[in-house]
Amino acid sequence: MDDRPHKTHRPSTSGAKHEKKEKAKGKEKKQGFNEKAFAPKSGRRADRQGRRTAEKDQTRLHVPLVDLTPDEDPPPVIVAIVGPSGVGKTTLLKSLVRRYTKQTLNEAKGPITVVSGKKRRLTFIECNNDLNSMIDIGKVADLILLMIDGSFGLEMETFEFLNILQSHGFPKVIGILTHLDLIKKAATLKATKKALKKRFWTEIYQGAKLFYLSGVINGRYPDTEILNLSRFISVMKFRPLVFRNSHPYLLVDRLEDLTPRELVRTTKGKCDRTVTVYGYLRGTNLRSGSKVHIPGVGDLTMKSVTVLGDPCPLPTAESEKRRKLSEKKKLLIHAPMSDVGGVMYDKDAVWINVPGSFTRGNNDALQGEGEQMVMDLQDVNATLDDAVARSQIRLFGSSSQPLTVGPDLHNESESSEDEEVLSEEEEEEEEELSSEEEELDENDDWELEEPSANAKNTGRTSMRTGIRELPKSHGKQRADVEYADSDSDLGASDDEERAGRVRFEDEDDQDIPSDEDDEVGDEEEGDEAPRWKSKLSENAQKLAASSRKAKRKDWTKLIYTTNLTPEQILNGKQEEDEEEESMDVDDDDDFFKIKTRATETADILDKGKDDLDPEELKKWEDEDVLDSLRRLFITGADTTVAEGERGGDGFGDEEEDEDEDRDDDEEDGSEDADTPTQDPAAALAAKKEALKRKFDEQYDDPESSNNLDFYQEKKDEIAQQLALNRAEFEGLDSEARALVEGYRPGSYVRIELADVPAEFPDHFDSAYPVIVGGLLPAEERFGYVQVRIKRHRWYARTLKNNDPLIFSLGWRRFQTLPTYSLDDHSIRMRMLKYTPEHMHCYATFYGPVSQPNTGFCAFNSVGDQQKGFRVSATGVVLDIDRSVKIVKKIKLTGVPYKVFKNTAFIKDMFSSALEVAKFEGANVRTVSGIRGQVKKALPKPDGALRATFEDKILKSDIVFLRAWYSVTPRKYYNPVTSLLLSSKSEWTGMRLTGQVRRDEGLKTPLDVNSTYKKIERPARKFNPLVVPKKLQAELPYASKPKLTAPQRTPTYLQKRAVVMEPEEKKAVALLQQIRALRKDQVVRRKEKKGEKKEEKKRKTRKEEERKSEKEKERKKEVMRIVGQKSRREAELEEGHGRRKRSKS
Repeated sequence: MDDRPHKTHRPSTSGAKHEKKEKAKGKEKKQGFNEKAFAPKSGRRADRQGRRTAEKDQTRLHVPLVDLTPDEDPPPVIVAIVGPSGVGKTTLLKSLVRRYTKQTLNEAKGPITVVSGKKRRLTFIECNNDLNSMIDIGKVADLILLMIDGSFGLEMETFEFLNILQSHGFPKVIGILTHLDLIKKAATLKATKKALKKRFWTEIYQGAKLFYLSGVINGRYPDTEILNLSRFISVMKFRPLVFRNSHPYLLVDRLEDLTPRELVRTTKGKCDRTVTVYGYLRGTNLRSGSKVHIPGVGDLTMKSVTVLGDPCPLPTAESEKRRKLSEKKKLLIHAPMSDVGGVMYDKDAVWINVPGSFTRGNNDALQGEGEQMVMDLQDVNATLDDAVARSQIRLFGSSSQPLTVGPDLHNESESSEDEEVLSEEEEEEEEELSSEEEELDENDDWELEEPSANAKNTGRTSMRTGIRELPKSHGKQRADVEYADSDSDLGASDDEERAGRVRFEDEDDQDIPSDEDDEVGDEEEGDEAPRWKSKLSENAQKLAASSRKAKRKDWTKLIYTTNLTPEQILNGKQEEDEEEESMDVDDDDDFFKIKTRATETADILDKGKDDLDPEELKKWEDEDVLDSLRRLFITGADTTVAEGERGGDGFGDEEEDEDEDRDDDEEDGSEDADTPTQDPAAALAAKKEALKRKFDEQYDDPESSNNLDFYQEKKDEIAQQLALNRAEFEGLDSEARALVEGYRPGSYVRIELADVPAEFPDHFDSAYPVIVGGLLPAEERFGYVQVRIKRHRWYARTLKNNDPLIFSLGWRRFQTLPTYSLDDHSIRMRMLKYTPEHMHCYATFYGPVSQPNTGFCAFNSVGDQQKGFRVSATGVVLDIDRSVKIVKKIKLTGVPYKVFKNTAFIKDMFSSALEVAKFEGANVRTVSGIRGQVKKALPKPDGALRATFEDKILKSDIVFLRAWYSVTPRKYYNPVTSLLLSSKSEWTGMRLTGQVRRDEGLKTPLDVNSTYKKIERPARKFNPLVVPKKLQAELPYASKPKLTAPQRTPTYLQKRAVVMEPEEKKAVALLQQIRALRKDQVVRRKEKKGEKKEEKKRKTRKEEERKSEKEKERKKEVMRIVGQKSRREAELEEGHGRRKRSKS
């Protein structure tokens, strides 16, 4: 019984006992957590846990960065789909667009902007398999969808793109595995996913998101998988990157060439073009007048920047009201380069793609209203200008002649505003933009109007203004120059025009006649004649009698005069408003406006001073009137100071010293204000007490104040600064704000670029992204840039000094000649011939100046022909030094031609006495290690010098001098202009000499002096060491030379004769015979062994031949059996096929 194991306790999951325990748990929770019950037993363990928790908290923190993206209308998030060719990028793009917009794209090109939620828009763009495109996309994309072929694995382009991202700021990356349906076995599929996930995490970070797309259904990926991916994209948060946070940029989604066609024709297309690009502004504010850079084109100048209406706005309450039922079913999409709805924008045309047959003779197919309109476009023989010119349009019903459209009408109206003559396309753009701005400014409630029943959706978001309509009166008013004596006078006319819309609320409402009633009356009276002809003389008298003084006096009355009641002011204003209305009536017809302005300005110019009434000035002598107005002016602080002296304010001049303490001392100030008889000394003591209390709160009792860590404190500072910036510019209108701070990110802008190379619009391809990157003022200059560079470990070749290298730095891609160097113990920058292995070095090159800490990557070639890994080096900008000094080691050699005791004359080291003078005092050395110093130049021969040494040198010694030679990097800058080529991937820059010879088929020139020759050095004879006998006598015995004279006479052993006995002779003869026999025996034994070896080799050769014959026979037999088997299988299959066909 005791050996039987005990059952484990199973707690009850139901019943009274379980309920009782649950109630007890609830009581424990109510009582609180007992910290002592869960305290660790070991102090070391508690220390480790605390440190571990602190480390985990610190790893979550990052450097707080200012996010300049506006909250109210952020730009669309750029989602780039990147991967090698054939991996399924286009299919994924179409699937995502279908998911968001319910539209199927036949041809997806360029950026495609969709609305993904209430506060987010997405811009999808596909990156083709081109290195230039990958570099550009890596600089602007916010989210990368990195596509990987699951059946093949990670390819070289994927690793290259990841290295480009690491150099230019790493955005968010999501991996997507495709073609997984090609792997049939479940175990293989699981292992493949695991291996690719591990490798992907190694390249990105541990825990990077990886999606799996199983297969393609109806040309798209499964809806469920796309839905999961789209949800993840819609909620992703993005951290601002440093380079993008300091540079404005836009991804071009539309491009137009505005160059006059006649100029293009006369110059045969070789003239510089005027190009407009459209896109959402991103990054920071774009200031007008700054330069921009288009990667692949070059630096360009902005001619003008215009903010347009958002083509893909975020859904708001007003936009939802304006939408029709048909538009509610489908979400917005903005893709000018793609075929959305059958409409596609080209360089200079708009193509309407209507499916079906639309030839002239095809009358069988049914045609709808829209198709009939497209067919009718083919019958148009005249342009719209000709149709308007032939039309009989009358401005008024009683006009005698119809309107005539001529070239002078529009040019005259435009000549006062623009000094240069614009082309027709530019005029159209300006008219459209001006009409859109006027409608947005004046018709604020236009968006809330319900569409009429007969309205048709033409795809335009604003009302169209004709090119040749008469200019509006308010446009002329803005064009005229106004003169005034003060700022308030200048703004009087605009305020008076808006006075009809202002209501003066009072207890007794007064009826003010409106403008519409007068206009209706005038129209009823003047049906027969134009309205401007009625009461012509009365209006002229009123205009002549009116003056600027009366208008100015109106504002003075409203602000300063106290003897008039509001009703009187209102009545007086109403009379002037009626006069203004009569002027406005005249202005509508655009006949008397210019004359009125001319007379008013003439009056102002003729008068040196205004007419003043002395009686009206007497009221300003009253002190009460002056005291009531003194507080309204900046100089009114005198009264405050006086009150402070009397103790009314309680702070006096001390208030100016401490502005920050005003909020803390508001209560004290209010108390002091209640007691006006308080002594100033007491007020000062109260203020000091408040300051002391504030100091004690911060330092003596830190628990009472808000203890924020450094991270949270910096985030709060950034948030406060952003709120302050917003509040500062909140009251300004859009035009003034654009002039002060630039065009804000998130706005849809149209940038007009001047002097664009003609190849850019001619060879424009929507498959290659176009980026307009704003340049900072410092980045427009050129100089020597010092960088820290490291050759990529996957690049096979070593980088050589002064070999051309293509840098991707900032927005630019350019080819230059870097000079590599290394810091030699912080003394000098020593030039290197090659980049070191697995180690950073410095590089200096001539190019555009960039900010320090800007990352870059380098390539030897951006073409597709190069095999292997193409990213040759990466690094970061260190400094911009215009006077960079790099030195290289040089050895000057010479030979002595006269040798004295410790002095020698050296020649063949320098060529002139001037060079010797430059190196006076330099250290020299011989090959044998004797050190010396250069003393003076000798008169003859040229370049000879006198040098002293530690010891006497030989004439055969070689003397060399180690010096440093200054090296200047070469000024070579060649921008990569890939977008100017018809084939974008075939750009070639400077080539190496060996590459040029290889391409041209030239042989390397052979120099005689450059060939290696055998060096023959004659044997040198050295004199023996001779120690004087006197010195030998003084030396100890151990150090004395043990030299014996050579034996001149033969020795005893040499002279003696050897006479052998007869027995010795016999023994010697016997030994000689035995040696001869032994020698002969060894020779015969060697010959025998050689014969045996030859026999064995012969047998082995025969055995191998026999084995090879057997192997051949066996292989023939096997192949014969395999052939018979395959023949039988083929016959069987043919037989089954015949049976199946016979059955069918």
